[in-house]
Parts: sequence; C-alpha cells; structure tokens
Amino acid sequence: MKLFKHSILLVALLALAENQSWAQSYHDEGDYTPSVYTSASGGDHHRGDTKAHKHAMHDFMETHRSGFQQPMTPQFIFTTPDSRFSLALGGVVTLRTSYDFGGAVDNIDFVPYDIPMSSGYQSKQRVMMDASTSRLYMKAVINSSFLGRVVVYTDMDFRGGDEFSYVPRLRSAYVQFKGLTIGRDVTTFCDLGAAPQTVDFQGPNAYNFAFNEMIRYDYNTRSGFGFGVAAERPSVSATYGENFSAVMQRVPDGIAYVQYKFGRDRQSHLRLTGVVRDMYFHDNLQGKNTTRVGWGVQLSGHIEVTRWVDLYMNGTYGEGITPYIQDLAGSAYDIVYNPENRAQAQTLPMWGWQAAAQVNILPDVFWVAAGYSEVGLGERNGYLLDSQYRRGNYVFANAFYNITPRLTLALEYLYGSRKDMNDISNSANRINIMAQYNF
Repeated sequence: MKLFKHSILLVALLALAENQSWAQSYHDEGDYTPSVYTSASGGDHHRGDTKAHKHAMHDFMETHRSGFQQPMTPQFIFTTPDSRFSLALGGVVTLRTSYDFGGAVDNIDFVPYDIPMSSGYQSKQRVMMDASTSRLYMKAVINSSFLGRVVVYTDMDFRGGDEFSYVPRLRSAYVQFKGLTIGRDVTTFCDLGAAPQTVDFQGPNAYNFAFNEMIRYDYNTRSGFGFGVAAERPSVSATYGENFSAVMQRVPDGIAYVQYKFGRDRQSHLRLTGVVRDMYFHDNLQGKNTTRVGWGVQLSGHIEVTRWVDLYMNGTYGEGITPYIQDLAGSAYDIVYNPENRAQAQTLPMWGWQAAAQVNILPDVFWVAAGYSEVGLGERNGYLLDSQYRRGNYVFANAFYNITPRLTLALEYLYGSRKDMNDISNSANRINIMAQYNF
C-alpha cells in the first residue's frame, strides 16, 4: 500500500509535467549543490529565476534535521515560480554485510538482549547481507500566509515484516508548522544528536531511537535555550500473571524536555528529558480497571570539543519505560505481578547509559568513533528469575569514509554481552561492512 502511494505521487508529477515544463538550474550554497526545477506553464522557461531557486534551497536547508539516521539534504527540488510550494523526493540505498563470530546474535540488528545464553552449534557464527534499511522519502515545504512555513514529511523503509522479508514500513509521516508536529515521528524522548552514526541499524542498546504517533510542540530561542512537550501513543509491554489482564490504553505518554545549545555555531547541546506514563490494566480479582505509573528521566548531549573531536552521551533511569530503552523494548517488563503477593502489580526499575567519542581525521570525509553502552534491569520483590535478563553491554568501534558527498563506505566492530540474574553470561561479536548512497 505504501509503495502504491509513492507510485501515485510519481505519476502525479509526471502528469503535471505534461502541462508544465520544468526549468533546471544548479546552485552552490556552500557545500549544498542541488538541482532545482521550476515549473513554467505553457513552456515559458524561467531559467534565470534564481531568486525562486535560492528561496527553495533555503527552505530545505533551514528545515533540514541532522542526527542519528537522518537523511541528507535532497539533490532534486521541484518548486513553483513564487516558491510558495517546493517538493523533494529522495532516499538512501544501504547494503550491510555482517559476520557474527564467537557467538551470534539472534537478531538482524546487534541487540545484546537477544544473545543466546546457551552456546550451541547454531549460535556460533552467522553471515548476513541486508538492504532492508534502504528508504525513500518525500518532503514538501509550503509557505503559507496563515500558517507560515509548513513542512510535510514522510519516509519508508523495508523493515515491516520478518527478517529479510522486505515488507514496506512507514517510518514517519508528519506535518510541522508554528512549532507543532502532528503525525508519526521519532519519539520526543530520543535526542537525535546524542549518539554517533553506527553501521548497526539500531545503535547503542541504551539509546532510544524509535518512532511513535504524537502531537508535539517545540520552541527554541536565539539564546540557545529550547523546550518541547508532547503527547505520544502509549504502548505497554507487561507480564500480567493470572490475576491481571491487558486492556486498551486510555492516556497518552507525556514527554517534555529542556535543552541548551552552545559552542561554535551552537553545535553542542545538553538536554534533560522526562516521561510520565499512566498504564492501564484490568484487575481480575477486583473486577475493575486500575493503573500503575511509569516514569523516566534522561540526560543527554553532544559536545564538540574541537572541530576534530566530538563527544556523545545519554543516561536514562526510570520505572516501566521499556519503549524508551532499546535493549528492553517489547520485553514485557513495564508492569509485572508481585510474586510475594500475586494480588498486586508493580513496575520494575531500569536504566541505561552510553558514551562515545568521534575523531574527525578529515572532517566530513573520514572519521573514526568508538563507544560503550550498558542497560540494566532491577529486581523488586523477587520477581526476576535466575534465567531472566539482568544486564546488557554494547561496545562498538567504526570508521566512515565519504568517497563522494553522497557515497559512504563504513567498517565496524561490535562486541556485546548479556548477563542474567544468576550471573551466567554470554557474548557475541560482529563485523559490519556498509555501502550507502544518498540521493
């Protein structure tokens, strides 16, 4: 269905082209040199209309979002002569080749939670080649007299089904204007600038790169301070036991952050984020619905020490917040029963942190990075059994080389370990090689 929608969009552009001609020009705005096409009714080309072209370029540059897994600025822009409407189509083609040795992770991504605890013949080695994270995007910028600058963005990849099934998946689909974001986007709890790029698609296990439906408001000042508040779709992963049952959620997750940008061109920042969750479930003994409160706080940031060195970090602590810690997402630990009193339900404490450094040997061309990430799950009232997850570690070292501004090669080594409550642990290693082209 999503492929069909994108096909319809391309057909519409071709149909429009039958009645309108497109004048092309190339512009150099610093390092950004897109091809800009201007519609001209009746074949009246506007090749000299550089003002409209530059206006469209500025629209896309000023609304571009950088950070973890964010696409580059588009190479092709279509705009109207008055620049009130501009449209860009682009994407990323990515091929990852990986080899697991000394233990294999039971996941297409490197997830310490999924490291097998028994070292059998099936979990020693594994070779994979994956292109499912290739993606397509569409971005439109509308200059409205009433709403101001409006941004409409949608993108998709092929991670919607089982591993290697290449089922299309909607990553994001939102509209932005006057500080509001309405639709599906990266969760507000995620600080996109707090983690370096990794070849591994998921990234550090203590990070929280995930998509969600939301209504969000962001505000930034010229002095570098900013804040945001959001209501996001709740998703509860719980172990209820025989005395409790799942129900539909009634209250969105509430997320808020404050942030301060500083340093050269305000490239550095620190951010404090909080989330509160009112999680509903049914008490079978009492015959009524009840709730437990989940909460979490996170300190994150990026510091540009010099042009040659960048530091990244985030640390999270809370209870009942598995959707906001990657290693624990979907692990059924948001709400659990109390084994000492099975008529009671409880939340579990959980935490995660990661830190990384990046050395820019040739800035924007060749860089190396390394980091460490750790996630832990706390015990309460004896709920966790000996064979259940206690801690996961994630270590990475990588090198990225931009052969051209759009073509990237990368090499990465990953080490991960999982320790259970009984202190039994196991580990895995992975070598990743990536080729990626942005268009």
